[in-house]
Amino acid sequence: MIYKILITGANGQLGYELQQLLSKNVNYELFFTDIDSLDITDSDAVNDFFKNINLDFIINAAAYTAVDKAEIEKDIAEKVNVTAVKNLALCAKKYNAKMIHISTDYVYDGNKSSPYVESDSTNPLGYYGYSKLLGEREMLNIAPRGVILRTSWLYSTHGNNFVKTIINKALNNNQNLQVVYDQIGTPTYARDLANCINLLIKNFDFNQTEIFHFSNEGVASWYDFAYAILKIIKVDKKIIPIETHQIQQLAERPKYSVMSKNKIKSTLNVTIPHWCDSLIDMINHLK
Repeated sequence: MIYKILITGANGQLGYELQQLLSKNVNYELFFTDIDSLDITDSDAVNDFFKNINLDFIINAAAYTAVDKAEIEKDIAEKVNVTAVKNLALCAKKYNAKMIHISTDYVYDGNKSSPYVESDSTNPLGYYGYSKLLGEREMLNIAPRGVILRTSWLYSTHGNNFVKTIINKALNNNQNLQVVYDQIGTPTYARDLANCINLLIKNFDFNQTEIFHFSNEGVASWYDFAYAILKIIKVDKKIIPIETHQIQQLAERPKYSVMSKNKIKSTLNVTIPHWCDSLIDMINHLK
């Protein structure tokens, strides 16, 4: 059977990894779009797209992710993170397509001290997280067959991210690095997330719309993450640990956003790599 699959946000980190992975499967007919080829905030454009192609799956990897700018550009964040999700969910329902939507650990306030499970109360601290939560609610209310995948601290060989920023600063800046140590979470390699999405397409029954968590295994602060990056690239650079309040940021971040992966591991019978192992893999690909 050939599955027709739409991937939005195809030029982003996850979109890139999905292109690399899914293109290898001869049973997938893939439609990669970004803002220049399909404006998912435009309901007419989305409807026209669906009318012409009988899609089996929608993977919504498009998002407004500028955490601080979202406090100022609330209307843009809402269009991309809420309106677009609603448009896709309405078409998923109308045309009987299954939908996989990517969300975030920022829907939580970070006040827990043990890993968040999918049923825990949400309470986003900033507008980015709030807009992503509203998008989740639109999908839950509309799409009858789907998966909301909450992930965290995403990075890839493609695009801009923390790993590439640290490497660039370590190699091209004479000053010591300053990195916060009081925000705890889990880095996620976008390639591993793409693998998880592929397994969902192949093995999940999509009888209803459900929420799952996916990140790599393990726990880290941003300081730990930066330390591991420099160790892997063998650069002897001092990292100064600082507290969040020492940097000027418009949006508050959750102090603790580690998520339990037990639900997705048991559902898909999958083993998830530790973040350190995936980081080594990503840096090897980057070289």
